[in-house]
Amino acid sequence: MATVATREGYFETGLEILADRGFRGLKLAEVCRRLGVTTGSFYHYFPNWSDYTRQLVEHWRQDRTVRLHELFRTEPDPRRRMAVIIREVLALPHSAEAAIRAWSSVDPDVRRIQTEVDRERFDVCREYALEIVGDARQAEVFASWAIYLLVGYEQSSLERDPAVYQWISNQILDALDSGRFATVPPR
Repeated sequence: MATVATREGYFETGLEILADRGFRGLKLAEVCRRLGVTTGSFYHYFPNWSDYTRQLVEHWRQDRTVRLHELFRTEPDPRRRMAVIIREVLALPHSAEAAIRAWSSVDPDVRRIQTEVDRERFDVCREYALEIVGDARQAEVFASWAIYLLVGYEQSSLERDPAVYQWISNQILDALDSGRFATVPPR
């Protein structure tokens, strides 16, 4: 095993394992095997497994939420921005996302980060919807709907069909544009 791995490689491999095997399949031996490295290489970057898993989940948050939010901000038109969000959301590794969500049910540290991710994603959707509809309550309901749809898409054991998700997303955007969210009930 003469391969040299990077920190990024460890994180991406961890996410691949989460996608393939779930959080219970995430093991040091499997990470090293997939990277073609020894455990000594692992300990060059991480003092222990707990530190690695904490950094892995934070990496996931930074890459799959914070980085994407920065990308979304580059589109000035809120309607087109929502289309970019949908495109990027469809490209997420949903099996890894589902595994992290399952992991969060048994690990309080993962749960804390999962909660942050859900809040950050909700806030992004609400902020951009508010630009379109101009009403805080309508934007909040839209954001809730979008998050529930995404979480359901991640968690479903049905075969994922991006074309169907795209169609549903377009219906939601059309509802947002047409003013149908104006009928949402008050708190």
